[in-house]
Amino acid sequence: MYRKNIIFLLISILIIGILSFLYLNLTSKSEGNKKTTSIVNFFSSDEDAGTNKTPQVSVFAQGLEVPWSVVFLPDKSMFITERVGRVRYISKDGTLQDNPVAVISEVKQIGEGGLHGISLHPNFLSNNYVYLYFTYGEENGNTKNKVVRYRFEGGKLQGSKVIVDNIPGAPNHDGGRIKFGPDGYLYITTGDAQEPSLAQDKNSLAGKILRVTDQGQPAQGNPFGNRVYSLGHRNPQGITWDDKGNLWETEHGPSGIWPNCCQDELNQIKIGGNYGWPNIVGDQTNKDIITSVSQSGRDIWAPAGLAYLDGAIYFVGLRGQALYKVDLQTKKIQTFFKEKFGRLRDVVIGPDNFLYITTSNRDGRGNPKAGDDKILRIDPTNL
Repeated sequence: MYRKNIIFLLISILIIGILSFLYLNLTSKSEGNKKTTSIVNFFSSDEDAGTNKTPQVSVFAQGLEVPWSVVFLPDKSMFITERVGRVRYISKDGTLQDNPVAVISEVKQIGEGGLHGISLHPNFLSNNYVYLYFTYGEENGNTKNKVVRYRFEGGKLQGSKVIVDNIPGAPNHDGGRIKFGPDGYLYITTGDAQEPSLAQDKNSLAGKILRVTDQGQPAQGNPFGNRVYSLGHRNPQGITWDDKGNLWETEHGPSGIWPNCCQDELNQIKIGGNYGWPNIVGDQTNKDIITSVSQSGRDIWAPAGLAYLDGAIYFVGLRGQALYKVDLQTKKIQTFFKEKFGRLRDVVIGPDNFLYITTSNRDGRGNPKAGDDKILRIDPTNL
C-alpha cells in the first residue's frame, strides 16, 4: 500500500510539472507578441510588432516653447534655444531641466525674430564656448540680428562677446542658423530682412551665408574680401555638410500668387555663388546665377533645419509639416509623417545616429497639442 502511494505521488508531481511548463511557455510567447506603447514609445510602424526594432518615433522631451535650434554636448546631453530668449538643458536621458541655463534679456521676439541658432566651438571641451544668434532692438526701432559668444560654466552661460553685429533684421526673414563647418569656420545664414534688394548687395550682411573665424573676422579665402560666402538668399534656415564636405542649404521661397509663390529651395552652396533672389526663384535660370537642386513648386515646404546622414539629406518643414529625405545620388525626395506632428523646426543627428526633430506648434502659427513643443527621436533605419 505504501509503495502504491509513492508511485501515485511521483506521477502527480510529473503531471503538474508538465502542465506548468506548457503554461509558462504559452504565456511567454503571448507576451513576446505584444506591442509596447508608452509616453516615450508612442508611434511604431505595423511591421515592428513582434520584433526587436526600435519605434519609428518616440518623444525624447516635451514642454518646450518654440524650440528653434538643438546642439548636442560631448556627454550626449543637449542645449535647446527657445525663441522667446531662453537656452534650455536636457540630460542625455531626456530630462528637461526646469531652470534655463540662460535667459537672454536682450532678445527681441517679434514675428519670426527672437533667439535662433546655437553652436558649440570645435574646441568646446577645452574652452566651453557657446555661440548664439538672436534678434535685438535698436534705439530707432529697427530690429537687427547678431551672433554672441558665451562660456558655459557652473551650469550657466556666462559673460558675452559679440562676434558679428548689425545684421539687418525685420519681423520676418531673419535667417538664423549657425554651424561650424569642417574647415573650422563659423557659417551664419541671414535673411533679406524683408528688403529683397539687399540679397544682391555684396556689402550687406542680409540675404547671405556668412563665413567667419571664431572671433567673427572674415574667413581666409572669402570671395568678396568681407564676411560674405554666398549671396542671393531670401530666408535660409538650414545648412549642413555631406561626407564629401559639400555645403547644402534650405531656404524659403516667396509667398503670394502663383507663379511667384512658394518654390522653396534646396541648394548646394558654392563659394561666391549667387542664388538668384530676388531675380529668379525655384528652377528658373539666369546667367551667372546658380539654380536650386530641388524646389517645392506649389507644394510648400517652408524648410528649416537640415542634416546629413548616410548618403541622404534630411530637412523638416514648418508649413509643410513633414520630414523630407533627399537621396543625394538620385535627388529623389521622400516625405514622412505629413501633418502628424504639426510644424517642424529643426533636425539634427544625435550621437546614436537617430534624428532629433523639434516641433514648433506654439509659435502662433500652429495648433498646439498636449506636451508641445516636443523633441522627437526618429529611427532613420525604420522609415
